[in-house]
Amino acid sequence: MMTLRQIDSGEIGENIPMSVTWYLSDIGEAKGKQELFTRQAPQRLRVLRDHAIAESAISSNRIEGVEIDQSRVGTVIFGRPALRDRNEQEVGGYRDALNLIHTEAARLQVSEETILRLHKMSRGEIWDAGKYKDQSVDIIEKFPDGRQRVRFRSVSPEKTPEFTREMLRIWNNESRDRRISPIITLAALNLDFLCIHPFRDGNGRVSRLLLLLTCYQMGIEVGRYISLERLIEENKERYYETLLQSSQGWHEGKHNPWPYIGYLLFIIKKAYDELEQRSGNVAAARGEKSELVIQAIKKHTVAFRLVDIERECPGVGRDWIRAILFGLKEKGLVACSGKGKAARWQYSGD
Repeated sequence: MMTLRQIDSGEIGENIPMSVTWYLSDIGEAKGKQELFTRQAPQRLRVLRDHAIAESAISSNRIEGVEIDQSRVGTVIFGRPALRDRNEQEVGGYRDALNLIHTEAARLQVSEETILRLHKMSRGEIWDAGKYKDQSVDIIEKFPDGRQRVRFRSVSPEKTPEFTREMLRIWNNESRDRRISPIITLAALNLDFLCIHPFRDGNGRVSRLLLLLTCYQMGIEVGRYISLERLIEENKERYYETLLQSSQGWHEGKHNPWPYIGYLLFIIKKAYDELEQRSGNVAAARGEKSELVIQAIKKHTVAFRLVDIERECPGVGRDWIRAILFGLKEKGLVACSGKGKAARWQYSGD
């Protein structure tokens, strides 16, 4: 809650970096177009919404090293299977937490109860799911030569409930009073949550669920259609770098929150940019899922495999992806070298 304390005291509003001001302006403009996007092509946006849920559940877990068999993604995300292992339980639990936020965001309070509930769901009911840590959890950086160093010491278990409650108290006050841009406030909440690090494991995943929830409550709906988690994963190095920069001196209240706040605003802006592009470029005549596959293919500037597209388009069958690739090949838009699993595809442009 050290960042939110700076907002509460008025300190953080005095010197907002120009880059953050630009992001705020761009997000405000994109937010104004939001209703237009949701009205112009509801059927296409329904497909994007399903796609975003799958990407979010997979990406948020993959950032933490939790992965599932690619062939099981559609079943775990959209079906009700008997889950095979711990990883599938965590991905399935994150999906359930996303569905809760998508449907109940307006009624869900940003409260201690909600945070514990999101943790319990996203951790797949493991033994300490929904419970604060009971021993110190330090953030350890590991080097290739085997050396380790403590990158950040989180709040002690004894003080974690107290710090979390103060964080939420200030958040709720600032959400009501809005003395500074609410987008800055939600990014500050996210930074403080990660620095408190209230759980033994799963803090990153809950922080991303909390980001989505607070965005929705501030009227930023882009996460329904474009996965914020996937964008964070694609910019993971910057995520860790800015978190490291902004956490230094946090315990003393002498930290610089702007690198991490700027990063989250960059992610939100990037999501809106992608939504605008997809809303404008999706061709209904080709079919919604077909266009998602084509957009995924166009993103690749170097050779790719069929499985790469499959990973980026959960819920789209392999045979359908293969059919689209061969259709584009006939038109001279893609080239293929090799056969079977060794096949490499190259997009050559429109």
